Amino acid sequence: MTLPDRFPAVLAAAAMGVYLLVVVGATTSLTEAATACGGWPACGNGAALPASTEGWIALGHRVIAVAVGLLVALSAALAWRDGADRRVKAALTVALVVYPAQAGVGALVALGALPDALGSAHLVLGVGIFGAVLAALAWWLETETGDPDDVPDDFEPGTDDLPPVEEAPEPEIPSATVPRLKATASAYFRLMKPRLMWLLCLVAAASMALAGGSGFTPDVVAATLAGGALSIGASGTFNHVLERDVDRRMQRTSDRPLATDLIPVPHAFAFGGSLTLVSLGLFWTVNPLTAALGLVAIVFYSVVYTLVLKPNTVQNTVIGGAAGALPALIGWAAVTGEVGGGGLLLAAVIFLWTPAHFYNLALAYKDDYERGGFPMMPVVRGETVTRRHILWYLGATLVAAVALAAAADPLGALYAAVGVAVGAVFLWTVVRLHYEQTEDAAFRAFHASNAYLGLLLFAVVFDALVV
Repeated sequence: MTLPDRFPAVLAAAAMGVYLLVVVGATTSLTEAATACGGWPACGNGAALPASTEGWIALGHRVIAVAVGLLVALSAALAWRDGADRRVKAALTVALVVYPAQAGVGALVALGALPDALGSAHLVLGVGIFGAVLAALAWWLETETGDPDDVPDDFEPGTDDLPPVEEAPEPEIPSATVPRLKATASAYFRLMKPRLMWLLCLVAAASMALAGGSGFTPDVVAATLAGGALSIGASGTFNHVLERDVDRRMQRTSDRPLATDLIPVPHAFAFGGSLTLVSLGLFWTVNPLTAALGLVAIVFYSVVYTLVLKPNTVQNTVIGGAAGALPALIGWAAVTGEVGGGGLLLAAVIFLWTPAHFYNLALAYKDDYERGGFPMMPVVRGETVTRRHILWYLGATLVAAVALAAAADPLGALYAAVGVAVGAVFLWTVVRLHYEQTEDAAFRAFHASNAYLGLLLFAVVFDALVV
C-alpha cells in the first residue's frame, strides 16, 4: 500500500529512530560507553576513533543520533508546511526543543561530567522525545483518517433477549467408536483454548529466565510451565461454560463445543475443575505463592473478566489485560518465591500490549461483538477512537519494554534489535490500519502484535540464558 501522504511515513520513521536510540541507551551501560569512547563528538580529544567494540557502539550511537535529529527536524518542517493540526505542531516543537538538550546530556555522559544523581536523565529525555513524536503521529492520523461521527449511539450492552445467530452449525458426531473418541478428545482440547497457551507460557518462561538464580531449575521450570498450561486450559474451559449462550449468537464462536452441545455442560465444568486441581497441585510443588497466583489467574479470567468486565464495561480489554500479565508474576514467583521488580515490569509490558493487540481483533469482529451484546471499544466508542487507542497503547508498550531493558541486566543486543525491528513492523501495520480501515488491515495488525510479543519474549529468554 502507498500512503496518500509521506508525512506519516516520515513521522513513523522518526519515532522508531528515536526509539532505537532509547533502546540502545537502555541496554548499554552509559558508564562503559563513556569509558570506551570518552570525548565529544568522537572519542579521545573529540576527533579520535574508538579502539574497542564498545567504543564503536558508542560512536555509532552518536552518528545515528545526528541522523535521527535531522529526521525529527524534517518532521517538524513538514508539519508547518502542510498546515498540520496545532497539537501535531506543538508535539513536534517539544521534540525539536528537547532533542538538543538530550544530546547535551549525552555529551556530559561521554565527558564524565554528569553527576550520578542525573544518570537517568539521558534516557528519560529520550523517552519524552519518543512520546512527543508518537503523539504527533497519532494526532495526524486521527485528523486525516478519522470520522468524528462514527460513534455508535444505539448500542445497549447486555446479552438478554438477543437473537441467535442465523445458520449456526450443527455438530457432526461420528457414530463409530474410534472417530467418536477422536472428535470428543478434540472438543475437550478446544475447551482449553490452546492458541493462548504458547504465548502465556512463553511469558512465564521469560519471567523465570529473567529472575534466574538458584531457584531456576529444570524441575521448577517444568512444573511451572505444566501448571501454567493447565491453568490456562481451566480458565478457557470455564469461559466456554459461562459464555455458551452468547457464543451461539456470534458467528465467530457459534461452532464451539458447548455452543453446539457437543459436550454436556456438567462434563465441561468437571473437566475445568479437574484442570484447576492438577494445575494448583503442580504450582504448590513449586511454592505456595505460585499456587496462590495461579488461583488468582484462573478466578480473574473465568469470573472477573468473563462475568463482570466483558459484558459490562468498555474498559474490559484494558482491565482484563491483568489476566495475561499474571503469568509474568507466576514465573518470577516460581523461581524467587516473591513478586519482584523484574516480574512486575514484564507484567506491565503484557498489560499495556493487550489493548494494542486485542483492539485489532475487536475491529475485525465489531459486528459480531455487537451481536453478542459485548461493549467492546469499537462497538461503544467507534472505530476512530479504537484506532487511536491502539497507537497509544502500542507506544506505552514500547516504553515499558525500554523500562524492562533498563532494569534487567541480562537484556542486551538481541532484545534491542528485536524490539526495534518488530516494533517498527507493528507500528507500520497500525499506520496502514488507519488508512485502509478494513478487516484485512485489522488482522494484519493483530498478527503483527502477536509476532512482536512472541519474538520479544524469545529474545528475553535468549539474552538471559545464552548471551
